[in-house]
Amino acid sequence: MNKHALNSVEKKAAASLASVFGLRMLGLFLIMPVIAVYGQQYPDYSPFLIGMAIGAYGLTQALLQIPMGWVSDRIGRRPVIVGGLLIFALGSVVAALADSLTWVIVGRALQGAGAIASAVLALASDCSRDQQRPKVMAVIGLCIGLSFALALVLGPWLGAHVGMSGLFWFTAASALLAVGLVLTVTPDAVTKTPKRDLLPVKTELKRLLLTPQLAHLNLGIFVLHLVLTAWFVSLPTTLVSAGLNAAQHGWLYFPTLLLSFVVMVPLMFYAIRRQRQLPTFRFAIMLLLVAFAVIASFAHSLLGLVLGVWIFFIGFNYLEASLPAMLAQYAPAGSKGSASGIYTSFQFFGAFAGGISGGALYLYFGMTGVVLFCMVLLAIWFTASLRMQPVVGVANVSLACPSVKPAQAGALAQALAEQAGVIEAVVIANEQMSYLKVRRDAYDSKAAQACIAQFSATQ
Repeated sequence: MNKHALNSVEKKAAASLASVFGLRMLGLFLIMPVIAVYGQQYPDYSPFLIGMAIGAYGLTQALLQIPMGWVSDRIGRRPVIVGGLLIFALGSVVAALADSLTWVIVGRALQGAGAIASAVLALASDCSRDQQRPKVMAVIGLCIGLSFALALVLGPWLGAHVGMSGLFWFTAASALLAVGLVLTVTPDAVTKTPKRDLLPVKTELKRLLLTPQLAHLNLGIFVLHLVLTAWFVSLPTTLVSAGLNAAQHGWLYFPTLLLSFVVMVPLMFYAIRRQRQLPTFRFAIMLLLVAFAVIASFAHSLLGLVLGVWIFFIGFNYLEASLPAMLAQYAPAGSKGSASGIYTSFQFFGAFAGGISGGALYLYFGMTGVVLFCMVLLAIWFTASLRMQPVVGVANVSLACPSVKPAQAGALAQALAEQAGVIEAVVIANEQMSYLKVRRDAYDSKAAQACIAQFSATQ
């Protein structure tokens, strides 16, 4: 077997779980570019309820994301994933049959209640070898990004043909397709001991919430998704007012998304090669501020709006890609799963808060009020980012410790911490694992593994 390539099980896991995640996220995002326009057909229409309908999924996602991960450790990954997808399908049916925005909101909340992200990532981990796991995770991450881009393009086109109800029927069908993939294609792995780089640990959550650097990242993802959701409460109607028919909005989003990657990708390579991640991160926040300033200044000019949307997507796509990488660097050794659970909850709380605040502000102050609110939040985030300290060339490493006993964990952690390039070491005896935070340029993996082998031999 080629240890440098994915085997058949890993290929199936990567393809099926990426498709499941992508289909689900497509269903969540699909209405964002159109509901502000087509939602006016409901008898109880108001901008506030539109905002609620856009963001309602975020509240239930945020509340259930961590608990669903814990449940998957108890009853298995596949039951949680299938159950979550069925709940998502039920929510889609409720929204499809809705005769009011109130019931659309109920359906959207049910969609979010199928919070399967933690279970999907844990199953991907269970089905992959340590050295191949980053490739599997990268495929899943790529599908999440593509689903957002596809939703912006497909939503306006599909909405023009089948309406709001048809969009929700489409998402229900995609959820059932995802269930079929899980049951027939996804490998059925036996649930392993929870990996701390994937699933949260209850006892760590409070400590991590109070960690300053992680708090800045949590604030960042909260603000990023708040402004995105709040903005989409007003953007579709603003484009219509500027002369662009709702069915044609996809033709605006598609080229601006593509052109944003033309700038974003070289920007990311520049930041990595020059070790300028933090300054470039702040620059991306400034791009969002510039984008909203352009949108506020040229709200009635289609060309000005196109420019603003393009600048926004450059900053948004860069931040969406870089924040998880920064989280992995700042998270303490052995606590990535817990830090990621908190981070994801803040992300979905941001989506919910954005829908609520965007709807209320658009109702009373129009598009200008929404944009100014977003600019204030981004200015706060930028100011907070000035307190962040750079972490360059740091990685998290997991190593098996097959014979370590609870009484020996502290001594082994101390021995590992003294190895060259190791910043922090944590040994969890009941998981038979050690978790290291290391400097890439100085860490010697063979020396660390030899330390574990020598320690085991002398005990």
